[in-house]
Amino acid sequence: MTKGTIPESIQRSLEDFVSAKKRPALIETYLHYVESVFQLQPILFVKDKMVFQSLDDAIKILGEEEKLWRETEIKVHYAQSAVNELTTKIYICPFTGKVFGNNTHPNPQDAIYTWVSTCPENTERVGGLRAKRFFISEDPEVILQYAKKCETKAPVTKTVFSSVVNGKLFHSKEAVIDDFCAHYVKRISLVDVQRERRFHIEEHFMKLIEEQLQEDKIATFVETLSELPVFVPYVEQWLGAMEHEG
Repeated sequence: MTKGTIPESIQRSLEDFVSAKKRPALIETYLHYVESVFQLQPILFVKDKMVFQSLDDAIKILGEEEKLWRETEIKVHYAQSAVNELTTKIYICPFTGKVFGNNTHPNPQDAIYTWVSTCPENTERVGGLRAKRFFISEDPEVILQYAKKCETKAPVTKTVFSSVVNGKLFHSKEAVIDDFCAHYVKRISLVDVQRERRFHIEEHFMKLIEEQLQEDKIATFVETLSELPVFVPYVEQWLGAMEHEG
């Protein structure tokens, strides 16, 4: 920050922040300031309790680490499909393309489990027994592939994307990302990031926070606020607390 200046828009944001609290703490107020100045939009990846600087950062980093999606192939066996326009969830055999729909079979999950357990084309073994691996998808585009009428009897191989977070299949990488954004992240303030010890902060975001939490930067912040009448009572409160602790 430029010494001795705080933009008016951020002054208003700070004023709203401190006035909403009975006894606003210095570090909390300063973190709110940092969040405003750098236009941070931290998000929490709920499943892993990991905090990222922004949603874009989370998608980029998790994508590069192959923790968000994987490309895979499935077989679409039109002749054996039990899917129609009302189907919203399907269970798919990865070996033959056999599929069970949630509205066309009374117990589709049990059915797919039984199917892959006896599927003659399932050559995967775990402890000498056939692997019980199968796919699940709620993506309308994937389901549509199975609902389409087709004269072809042989299975057709399709490339799809598997969510690393929940294991479900989607027709595109973008659909995996949309599902991730809708169900697995939430906005969190920088103040709450600092307050909550159960969260892990992404490495680059942690570095930024540590760079800003320097004593000289905090001191400059306090000095600047002391020149703005509306913040003087809070500055006096913080300085008094420091003297008492000393």
